[in-house]
Amino acid sequence: MAIFLNSDSKIIVQGMTGSEGRKHTQRMLDSGSQVVGGVTPGKGGQSVEFGGTTLPVFNSVGEAVEETGANVTVIFVPAKFTRGAVVEAIEAEIPLCVVITEGVPVKDSAEFFTLAQGSKTRLIGPNCPGLISPGQANAGIIPADITQPGRIGLVSKSGTLTYQMMYELRDIGFSSCVGIGGDPVIGTTHIDALQAFQDDPDTDAIVMIGEIGGDAEERAAEFIKANVTKPVVGYVAGFTAPEGKTMGHAGAIVSGSSGTAAAKKEALEAAGVKVGKTPSETAELMRQIMKG
Repeated sequence: MAIFLNSDSKIIVQGMTGSEGRKHTQRMLDSGSQVVGGVTPGKGGQSVEFGGTTLPVFNSVGEAVEETGANVTVIFVPAKFTRGAVVEAIEAEIPLCVVITEGVPVKDSAEFFTLAQGSKTRLIGPNCPGLISPGQANAGIIPADITQPGRIGLVSKSGTLTYQMMYELRDIGFSSCVGIGGDPVIGTTHIDALQAFQDDPDTDAIVMIGEIGGDAEERAAEFIKANVTKPVVGYVAGFTAPEGKTMGHAGAIVSGSSGTAAAKKEALEAAGVKVGKTPSETAELMRQIMKG
């Protein structure tokens, strides 16, 4: 078992013929994912070679889904084209749409987020590393060789901290790791992933990584207190950030006490979440839980 992505997932890549699309399609194939084709408008009927695997290119997501049975799309297109690519995926009713692109205008994200509400498509991202169910499938840019299958679930705003946590706990392993992105408007949230991990019989404990800005972590804390019975360990990036300064992600803006790392830590601990002061300390807290 895993959440959102498993060995039955059939992946297409929007923007597969571009440099980033080609590079990461190869990496997904190398990790054992079922990549079944790509989408580049105007290049339908062509094909691309990936180390002995030939993948077809389609003009549209709808055509790709009809021909391949794809149920996941990963988007590697420039920011100015991302809105159109996501809208196309939603209209094709593909179940999972992973938006890797960074720098997507908030207006565009808000428009396709609104369109996705009530649709058949789950959005992950934008500006995210994607997700991986180790040993089963990898959709995005997460390194596939830094951990192993296991029974920890991971949801994170930060791409690099996703990788670090996977590596720190590589000897125990993960059911799924989901990088949700740190933009102000995103699809799948901490709460969505927490619910999915709570419902997954093969996930025993959860690591949640947040960062300064907004109130997503505070809302996740309320949800954990009311709905999550599995142990949760947390980490909030940004304890040393100067107050009021915009940091790396577009969503990391602190206003007063709301959005600070300290406020988020306090909210999570009040919900019974053990919060580490560093990523390594957070990993050690999870290690103790899993050993216990």
